Amino acid sequence: MKNKSITTGSIWKNMLSFFFALLLGAFFQQLYNTVDAIIVGRTVGSDALGAVGGSAAMVVNLFLGFFLGLSSGATVVISQFYGADKKTEIEKAVHTAIALSIAGGAAIMVIGVMIAPWIISVMSTPAEQAEAATMYLRIFFLGMIPNLVYNMGAGILRAVGDSRRPLIVLIISCVINIVLDVLFVIVFGLGKMGDVYGVSGVAVATILCQLISAVIVIGILAKSKASYRVNIRKIRFDFGMLLRIVKIGIPAGFQTTTYTLSNTLIQSSINSLGKDVASAWAAYGKIDVLFWMTIGALGTVATTFAGQNYGAGKYDRVRNSTRQALAIAAIITIPMSFFFCAYGDTLLRIFVTDQSVIDIGVQMIIYLSPFYITYICVEIFAGVLRGMGAAFMPMLITLCGICVLRVGWILVVFPMRRTVETIEMSYRITWCVTSALFLGYYLFFIKKHRIK
Repeated sequence: MKNKSITTGSIWKNMLSFFFALLLGAFFQQLYNTVDAIIVGRTVGSDALGAVGGSAAMVVNLFLGFFLGLSSGATVVISQFYGADKKTEIEKAVHTAIALSIAGGAAIMVIGVMIAPWIISVMSTPAEQAEAATMYLRIFFLGMIPNLVYNMGAGILRAVGDSRRPLIVLIISCVINIVLDVLFVIVFGLGKMGDVYGVSGVAVATILCQLISAVIVIGILAKSKASYRVNIRKIRFDFGMLLRIVKIGIPAGFQTTTYTLSNTLIQSSINSLGKDVASAWAAYGKIDVLFWMTIGALGTVATTFAGQNYGAGKYDRVRNSTRQALAIAAIITIPMSFFFCAYGDTLLRIFVTDQSVIDIGVQMIIYLSPFYITYICVEIFAGVLRGMGAAFMPMLITLCGICVLRVGWILVVFPMRRTVETIEMSYRITWCVTSALFLGYYLFFIKKHRIK
């Protein structure tokens, strides 16, 4: 039966219901990453935490981020067809999307395993962390096919308004991951055998959980009676549909990649300041991710609401959902920033015990978290524009406002004043500039296309 909650009824109530399910799912997604960090940081050591949460995390985000951006093209296409109730097109889009995740996963796996040592070296990873980071990456890339299949399958369910079942799958996966982390690193004693063995244990636990998640979500789609049902024998490329997906997905993928590339350059600059700064940045990242998973969930809500209502021709609901998504984002972000600043020291101690690392991490929190509010326009407007099928300009805005400006700052300003504050300032500036650009383009787009 078709879910009408997105195209009819109270926008903010339905949006919050969808958002909280997505946020809870994102929480469990991050929970097993956080458990990895806690076990590695406190059982193996701060160098192992830097290996997993620093350079390796940046590389994973680079590859995975491009595909997830690409897969958002499938989410948008499916949500628009679902809003318009076009069953034949939905079937073609779903099977093409799954085929894309399998092919993309295989390509990323091969490339990632091959270039892992080289890219860790290029990023100026501290010598104490390089070997463990390389091992973590290679194991993680071996699980890329189930990782992408799960994310694509969950994206299909969310595109049609189902956020409950992906949440259940994540909870199951998270519990299993925690058990496997403890089993491999603590019970089997890999953590006591050194950094390389310790991070290998959490990497194997992660890819096993991704495999379980992929099997479950494909099972859900295969057993469905709705138009988005997956028939294993029908998984193949429909090239007309593939073209439609990549037309939206490739710009979105590049948008995500440019952001990650700039962060990769940031990571290299952080690494050049020493292992304490690198470890503090990794620990701060585990706290900072709470904001990013929140705003990311709201961006997904904005995309889904815009996509289904745009497909159904309900343009008034597109604009109203945009305004209400921005309001929700602001109401959540402001208290979160205050909380991080007030309890940063306590939060950091969850991950590390070295006082010098904690002191650096507290400075990072106080410097950056008050500026989270300047970023919300980027995520919401980008999500809405993608939902309406506009992907090129959001990519271009992100390329200029985030990547080019941030890279220029690091290449020109950072060499003149090699401090962590100089690196952090690049975030403040680029968030403000990119938000202003997105606001301007959104207003131009709705006026040009007469979305009233």
